[in-house]
Amino acid sequence: MSGRGRLALCSFAATLMAAGALIPLVKPDAWLVHAAIMVAVMGGVGALTRRVPLARALTVALQAVAALLMLTVVFAGDQAFLGIVPTPEVFEQFGRLLTAGGEDVGRYSIPAPPTDGIRLMLIGGVLVIGLAVDALAVTFRSAAPAGLPLLALYSVAAGLSGGAGGGLWFLVAAAGYLLLLLAESRDRLSQWGRVFGGAPRTQGRVSGGLDSAGGSALAPVRTGRRIGVVALGIALAVPAALPALDGGLLGGTGNGKGSGVGGGGTISAVNPLVSLQDNLNQPEDREALRYKTNAENTQNLYLRIMSLDKFDGASWRFSQRNVEDVPDRLPGVPGLDGDVGTTEITTAISAAGWYRQNYLPMPYPATNVKIDGRWRFEPTGRTLVGDRGQSTRGAQYEVGSLLVNPTREQLASAPAPPSAIQREYTQVPAILPDVVKSTALDITAGATSNYEKAVKLQDWFAVDGDFTYDTQVNSGTGVMAITNFLKDKEGFCVHFSFTMAAMARTLGIPARVAVGFTPGTPQADGSMSVGLRDAHAWPELYFEGVGWTRFEPTPSRGSAPSYTLPEAPSDGPSDAAQPDASTSAAPSSAPSVSDSCPAQERRLGECDAATADGALPPADGGFPWKTVLWVLLGVLAAALLLSLPLLWRIWIRAQRLGSGGRAPADTTARTLGAWREITDTAWDHGILPDNSQTPRKAAARIVRLGRLAGPPAEAVHRVAGAVEQVLYAPDPRPATGLADDARRVREGLGVSAGEWIRLRALLAPRSSKRVIWAASERWAALAARWESRPDLLRWTAVTRLLPSRQRG
Repeated sequence: MSGRGRLALCSFAATLMAAGALIPLVKPDAWLVHAAIMVAVMGGVGALTRRVPLARALTVALQAVAALLMLTVVFAGDQAFLGIVPTPEVFEQFGRLLTAGGEDVGRYSIPAPPTDGIRLMLIGGVLVIGLAVDALAVTFRSAAPAGLPLLALYSVAAGLSGGAGGGLWFLVAAAGYLLLLLAESRDRLSQWGRVFGGAPRTQGRVSGGLDSAGGSALAPVRTGRRIGVVALGIALAVPAALPALDGGLLGGTGNGKGSGVGGGGTISAVNPLVSLQDNLNQPEDREALRYKTNAENTQNLYLRIMSLDKFDGASWRFSQRNVEDVPDRLPGVPGLDGDVGTTEITTAISAAGWYRQNYLPMPYPATNVKIDGRWRFEPTGRTLVGDRGQSTRGAQYEVGSLLVNPTREQLASAPAPPSAIQREYTQVPAILPDVVKSTALDITAGATSNYEKAVKLQDWFAVDGDFTYDTQVNSGTGVMAITNFLKDKEGFCVHFSFTMAAMARTLGIPARVAVGFTPGTPQADGSMSVGLRDAHAWPELYFEGVGWTRFEPTPSRGSAPSYTLPEAPSDGPSDAAQPDASTSAAPSSAPSVSDSCPAQERRLGECDAATADGALPPADGGFPWKTVLWVLLGVLAAALLLSLPLLWRIWIRAQRLGSGGRAPADTTARTLGAWREITDTAWDHGILPDNSQTPRKAAARIVRLGRLAGPPAEAVHRVAGAVEQVLYAPDPRPATGLADDARRVREGLGVSAGEWIRLRALLAPRSSKRVIWAASERWAALAARWESRPDLLRWTAVTRLLPSRQRG
């Protein structure tokens, strides 16, 4: 393989290896196969144009045109002329897809589904990077700067994925770049000739100066590989051994922002609400968890991930806590008295393979957990956190937990909480606006206990306060977000839970915010499916004797606990102003209007009545015959384009070796055609033609370089002698069996050549360049003819329009 061909393959490999870092961002990852095919076609266009050769800038331009045509066919075929030629509508479609892709990036959590907009961004980005790498490394023969676009591609992917699989993809991307550098170094060394003592001519090929007598690579190539391996090892091992770098070059999460176990047996403060709004705004609800439980009613079976117990005015956060090994039996529930009714249940949970969370979703309060992997237990929040990158991805675990059933009397008569809990969980920042406390006092006026105050707060948010549930509202979590929420009365679970917890603290009630999932949707097999749209946040208030107790201030989400609902008279209708526990005894299998219709469409009135009754069945557009037809036509066109050199070679061989007439001119043409066929066959097998040599010397050269012996060698000399006869003899003697001799030579060259050379001679024959040369010569001759006779074109056109009898 030539040095430029090796560089082209290595640039293709380096681009795809760097693009591998994008795989964690989008699932499924079939888009990478499409990108690989397009990058390969674009690289093939560059290889063909460089063989002509064309100007470097023109080569890059043709590659860019090929990339544009491929993107047009895949993403804007309906707007293109004949399905492939870009039109202004094509670029408008690209703009719409890119805009939609940008919105999808902000809407979806990682990994996102491959929407058309996201696929265009990914495939188009990989094509641009592939074009830049191929242009720098192959067209302009400078591989070192090609590392910049590769680094940009990896850096963007690693930053968006949050370091998922960072070590693996860093190694893959770095190995691709080193491979490209080594290919360029080998190509440059081969141009020096024999180096470091020289390399002998090996059998069957001329050494490029990179092979030693024993056939192994010389010191420069071996040294380059060793340096690359050592460099990668240093990049990975040394930073990991330095505590100041906290995780090494590959990143990970640092103290204060990470989601794993930090130094000293603690877990760092995190804010899992960053993606909660994104989950609620997913156009498609993806299943994150599925569970089965022996609980009779799943109404109160919220899957709690963690609790946020520190409010500093800017946001609610998880305090830094000590962690320990997970015990077989979790310690007793803080604040829970034996007089409160409880029911012990068991829940088997399976996490989806794409769902990655460092904290384990569990019913609260859990009493025991059976799970494999590196998990640690945080006693205060009763949560399990992954250690050293452990996550929920694909996890299967079993949780024993309690359903706590306090009565209204028990909550209303709860004694004062311990001073430590009272002091820690009633702290509010000094910058909290006075309107928060004054509003809380107004709402709870007349309440005689903390329980009555909590119920009044819940009912004000859920029923009496005229609040609107809207996931499109800005998801700020600081004091300004609370103030705006109280003024505008629009928000989603984050605003409702944060504001109620802050108000409870101003009233002296210990409060925190829990984050997790609502119970989910029942399935036919008895399991419960929990999707991204079930993501939720709710306040937990502390009552001595009961412990941390759930409240539900968010309207149209979840269910209000039974201990917060008034007792309806047995002989009369229930209070219509209060939520009815029977209406939310179990999650409905049909999506609600708020779930199936985005808030923006609800405001525009685009949701019809059928949506409220349930999800519309998917429309069946029938089998996509048009798409299949265009794909088949595209495949056939690509196959035909790639097979043009092969087809031309078969046709020209039949012309040269076909039977001719008996005239002397026919004999001469047949003999010269057989000789041209032999020289072109040798050229296809790597033996360049040399027109400066006589037929006899050229035949000897073909026999020597092609390692021919026996009948094939005799056939070459026999055809060469016939050529000398028709060219130089005064009375040429016609030769016979020239076509058989040409076939014999082709078979001999195929036997002596390697498998790759034989395959290339068949599919991509080098002699097909003659087509381009002939077309160029004819074009030059025609241009010269037009310049010499400017009236020729006009006269030719006129005479073709006249009948034959009028010409003269």
